[in-house]
Amino acid sequence: MNCKHVLIAGAAAGIVSGLVKLGWENVLPPRTAERDRVNPPQKLLQQLGVPASLTQATYQYSGQDLPWVSYLVHFGFSISFATAYAALLEKKVKVLTIGEGIPFGLAVWVAFHLVIMPAMKTVPDAHDQPWEEHLSEGLGHAIWMWTNHEIAAKVLEQLK
Repeated sequence: MNCKHVLIAGAAAGIVSGLVKLGWENVLPPRTAERDRVNPPQKLLQQLGVPASLTQATYQYSGQDLPWVSYLVHFGFSISFATAYAALLEKKVKVLTIGEGIPFGLAVWVAFHLVIMPAMKTVPDAHDQPWEEHLSEGLGHAIWMWTNHEIAAKVLEQLK
């Protein structure tokens, strides 16, 4: 496995797919405005002891306050999973890359949004989350990982 190629493909895919996921959540917001006041990345960091003064830090663009710390977590998560997925593509692990990444993305959604984060009390239990959240997150993760698949596969092909 060529680690340099995997890192390049994962970074490229993770940045693009992170933007896709942000756009998706703009069209189908997964949380109510009240629940998004402290979004899951912010809450997780606070649970780990990072002060709210940092997790709630923003920058201004076009007259809007935007949560830069949340974006760091968002893109860090996206790039990490895209890189892991690129490694699976590079090693041709077909069982985990079937369906152009869509099953993998759905598995990530189930693992994090329905099991891990509810167990950590970062988000409500799955049965207490509204159906709109399940729809947005499930479809969003499927499209996110499909994007990772398409970009990583193309970059790896070009780097050969």
